[in-house]
Amino acid sequence: MGILLTGAGAQSSGLILAAYVVLIFAFIYFMMIRPQKKEQKRIGAMLSALEIGDSILTTSGFYGIVIDITDDTVIVEFGNNKNCRIPMQKSAIAQVEKASEA
Repeated sequence: MGILLTGAGAQSSGLILAAYVVLIFAFIYFMMIRPQKKEQKRIGAMLSALEIGDSILTTSGFYGIVIDITDDTVIVEFGNNKNCRIPMQKSAIAQVEKASEA
């Protein structure tokens, strides 16, 4: 009789362990992976809507105005000096303010 109870207890503890593993993976998905994917989609939409004349904030904290756009780079004009134009990657843009909003 004791052998039967031990076998049934092992099966139920295995099911509980499997349930915990599923809960942990669900927690990781909803707290880490899903928000990261939403953020990547938001950034992708922001960069695809980027236009010449938009005011941007770079990841390093510089404000500038977009002068030219290519596939993966932009030329940004910084400050009041019209000669300060620097090419940079689109991925270095943190925020975009549309020219029509300003």
